[in-house]
Amino acid sequence: MNIKHDFPHRVREIENQWIVLADGTRLAARIWLPEDAESKPVPAILEYLPYRKRDGTAVRDELTHPYFAGHGYACIRVDMRGNGESDGLMEDEYAPQEQRDALEVIDWITDQPWCDGKLGMMGISWGGFNSLQLAALRPEPLKAIITLCSTDDRYADDIHYKGGNMLLENLGWAATMLSFSAAVPDPALVGDRWREMWKHRLDNMPLLAETWLEHQHRDDYWKHGSICEGYHQELGGIEAAVYMVSGWADSYIDAIPRMMEHLSCPKKALIGPWMHKYPHFAIPDPAIGFLQEALRWWDYWLKDTDTGIMDEPACTFYLQDGVPPAPKYLERPGKWVRTHGWPAPSDEVETQSLVLGDQGLAANGRLSNDRQIAS
Repeated sequence: MNIKHDFPHRVREIENQWIVLADGTRLAARIWLPEDAESKPVPAILEYLPYRKRDGTAVRDELTHPYFAGHGYACIRVDMRGNGESDGLMEDEYAPQEQRDALEVIDWITDQPWCDGKLGMMGISWGGFNSLQLAALRPEPLKAIITLCSTDDRYADDIHYKGGNMLLENLGWAATMLSFSAAVPDPALVGDRWREMWKHRLDNMPLLAETWLEHQHRDDYWKHGSICEGYHQELGGIEAAVYMVSGWADSYIDAIPRMMEHLSCPKKALIGPWMHKYPHFAIPDPAIGFLQEALRWWDYWLKDTDTGIMDEPACTFYLQDGVPPAPKYLERPGKWVRTHGWPAPSDEVETQSLVLGDQGLAANGRLSNDRQIAS
């Protein structure tokens, strides 16, 4: 299929491509390429998820990957083992098997005639997690990532436990993933194998909550895949450039200050007003040209084009004005702010402590019915 857009490159789509791993497992990929990529190889951008490319993220993918392909990139959206039309079973989130498979996928991509050997990873939530985790493994082709709505700490800052307390989403997310993994493979792609594949999943896939309930403390299970565990290693950690993105209306917000403080690789941060979505179709407004911003990042790190992105302040965030409480907002008033040194101390950032008082928050706030407690 050829995709017609007002892009510099005409785009060719491969609806389904099998990537055969060393153990014989076939992973299903959807690929968008510049039409002439076989004769003029280009860098690649990988998004690696369990969310069913055929239906689960199909609309979102079509709003994202053709844009990058039209600007000279090979875009590969892969369903991980045990999901969609991919073979096998998914044993857990962020499992060692998931990462080993991803390393093989990276090797496969960079061996293709349409790839020039350089690769980036991008993803939101699960894809943001594994972009960080794969970067920490340092595959040579991986030069840069964009990680959205993700975290560096799987135990303290995910949907399982907070402050040692189990979250309700620990069970809710297990049910969500059960429904994703239990969905039938599409017979149009896998043929007569669909029934056998489906029954194998239904009979053998785990309920992930059982595993998560067996690890209620910060043990080696949670340390695996938490890139914060490698921050202070003398040797190790992430070398690829990292662009971290989130929104104030998202749960994954605390990780960005930590990563900006501790990562030693090239890095940038962007926080908008948004919820848990890609910024080019998230609410609340204001929106940004996220695809255009991402393209500047990819051009700089994967094509050696000086787009100026690394000459700008490292951190951009949306400073929101106060508004009355509401179930949700379609727009948040405020202003965009850029700093060179956030959250680290700098001339542009200071800390203020505010206390709740009769007139609201103030440096010397006090409630009229406060009682002095004798020491």
